[in-house]
Amino acid sequence: MEPNIVIKSNKPRLTPLFTGIIPVIAIGLMIFLFTAVNPLAMFNNNLPPIENLAIERIRVIDTGFNVSVLNSGPVPVQIAQVMVDDAYWLFDIEPKGELPRLGKATIHIPYQWIEGEPHHIVLVSNTGATFEGIVPVATLTPHPGLREFAGYGLLGIYVGVIPVTLGLLWYPTLKRMGRKWLGFILALTVGLLVFLLVDTFLEVLEVGAELPGVFQGIPLALFAALLTWLAIMAVSAMQNRRFEKSSVIKTEGTYLATLIALSIGLHNFGEGLAVGAAFAQAEAALGSFLVLGFILHNITEGIGIAAPLVSNRQGVDNNIVKTPSILLFSGLALLAGFPAVLGTWIGGFAFSPLLSTIFLGIGLGAIWQVIVEVTRLLRRYAEHENSSWISWINLSGFTLGLAIMYFTAFMVKL
Repeated sequence: MEPNIVIKSNKPRLTPLFTGIIPVIAIGLMIFLFTAVNPLAMFNNNLPPIENLAIERIRVIDTGFNVSVLNSGPVPVQIAQVMVDDAYWLFDIEPKGELPRLGKATIHIPYQWIEGEPHHIVLVSNTGATFEGIVPVATLTPHPGLREFAGYGLLGIYVGVIPVTLGLLWYPTLKRMGRKWLGFILALTVGLLVFLLVDTFLEVLEVGAELPGVFQGIPLALFAALLTWLAIMAVSAMQNRRFEKSSVIKTEGTYLATLIALSIGLHNFGEGLAVGAAFAQAEAALGSFLVLGFILHNITEGIGIAAPLVSNRQGVDNNIVKTPSILLFSGLALLAGFPAVLGTWIGGFAFSPLLSTIFLGIGLGAIWQVIVEVTRLLRRYAEHENSSWISWINLSGFTLGLAIMYFTAFMVKL
């Protein structure tokens, strides 16, 4: 047999670091070429640049309007004139001069606005491009203060904490319904969550579309939803492995209730942002009917949180689990409801469409994974009872959950 001959090359080997730098240098040269030389200048045809200015918020103050703007276009923008109600008006802008790409500025317009009347604002750039904003109902924008802070906090408690707490009070009733109704209760929870999923998705489309195009609002929210879904799946897998290795009785119902409370809390945070911003901009009137509508609509969220706790009590896996403590119920109520308080504070005093879009996306992903988890529990319960998880009684529970959320939503649409 001929011996194996290994031929060693004397050529110097390039390190991965060196070979990785070469593409970076090439990219840098390409960027320099386009910024310094501008090889596409022949295609300009002396056309005006494409300008895009986003009006983020209009604050109504004693002396007029403060308009917050963002340059979301590819070229700098300079505001040359301002029109209010079809008349040119004096203004002051800070910072002065051209607004670079993604630059922000605040335009102060001295104006004697009329309480309760709408006002139309038009910003005109030095190229003649116009950007419009509307004050639907002129009223003073709230300033952060103890009275306003308490007022918006109370609004968040009405919207989030109180309804969830009232919904959790249904736990004794759900517990006394017996094992044969457990599938119905879990299916009811799935129906509630499916409605929240659709509602959150529609809010993502609405809020994301209002963001400047440079932020790609809808894809951003969907990516946030995807990452949240994967993160919760990873946490669930870790939780299952921990229970398998531990001798502690697995309280999956408590874990699911916590997961539902978290997802509802994220949804309520986005809802609080919208409610706080709507009241701050006088787009909604705070009346007893509206507050009552929020309470009735969101009570069902508390019922959805309480339902998995019943599965603990009934023992889907033949485990004996004690009744949840008051401390657990209090924690679940705060986890699901208090984010609405935070949302109303931020929405009322410093509303950010970008932040709202991201949190709506996070809530979307969390709600989807919770639906998967509750459905899995429903299927396992049906297998334990030697029955089909798609039954008339479960379908009735699912339909009832959708119907409750749908009809109570009539009272809370702003």
